[in-house]
Amino acid sequence: MSRRARVLPGLSLSLGVAVLYLSLVVLLPLSALFLKTAELGWERFYRIVTSSWVASAVRFTLGASLVAALLNVVIGLLIAWVLGRYTFPFARVLDAVIDLPFALPTAVAGIALSTLYADTGLLGGALSSVGFRYPWPAWRGFERGWREWREWPIEWTAYDRISLAPLGVVVAMAFVGLPFVVRTVQPVIEDLGRDVEEAAATLGASRLQIFRAVVLPELAPALLTGFALALARGLGEYGSVIFISGNRPDTEIASQVIIKMIEVNETGTYADATAVAVLLLGASFALLLVINLLQRAAARARSGGAAG
Repeated sequence: MSRRARVLPGLSLSLGVAVLYLSLVVLLPLSALFLKTAELGWERFYRIVTSSWVASAVRFTLGASLVAALLNVVIGLLIAWVLGRYTFPFARVLDAVIDLPFALPTAVAGIALSTLYADTGLLGGALSSVGFRYPWPAWRGFERGWREWREWPIEWTAYDRISLAPLGVVVAMAFVGLPFVVRTVQPVIEDLGRDVEEAAATLGASRLQIFRAVVLPELAPALLTGFALALARGLGEYGSVIFISGNRPDTEIASQVIIKMIEVNETGTYADATAVAVLLLGASFALLLVINLLQRAAARARSGGAAG
């Protein structure tokens, strides 16, 4: 029997190149990060990541990223549905605009958003003139240390602006994370057959019932993937956030803490900055792991239901 022709080289060579490239680009930098953090020791590492400064920044980053990712799931699903199911003028233009955050430098996006939503900006000034206000949770006593954080003392602070406020950070994170949801869900919508939906409609199901029982289960794995990617992008975002958030304690994200620790020797060292980076890396990895486990559980449930 003759060997089957292969487009690429055999397994050994292809796998070797893939592992070598992955090691140089991903594994070695991450290993260096962990080795640098190991110089601190467990006690100092714990003291850094549980300090009031780092804890407040990480908590705010997680909260803003979660809100932005949930917003992107809702809006991204709507946009993906429109692009995948309907034909209308300038559809290709809208489809290309979705990828703009991928190509646009994040610093440019931050400047544009801060200009638009500033108190003197087009949208920021208009919202300020009509008395726009929104609440955002704050934790009392966070400057005193980690003990107060564990007591969960939450209060709500009212903001009347978007730029230099928590909502501006959410807007920036939503801007950079939206393409991940749309590009993950859109192919699934385009491949989703309409025969089951039509059959459910003939049996008397309402539109809401069809969406909840027929469409949503098929889109759930893609939505989870898009949510996880948008959330992870928000956790590590920096360029588009620093301009619209400003150098304020109530809008400081974890990436800003890392930069300050590196640039200002009085607030930390390079090893201290790697400790915060390892904390963010661990949080992102844990979130992605949980999402993958949920996806597998959903896939097994669907396969079991189909078999039954």
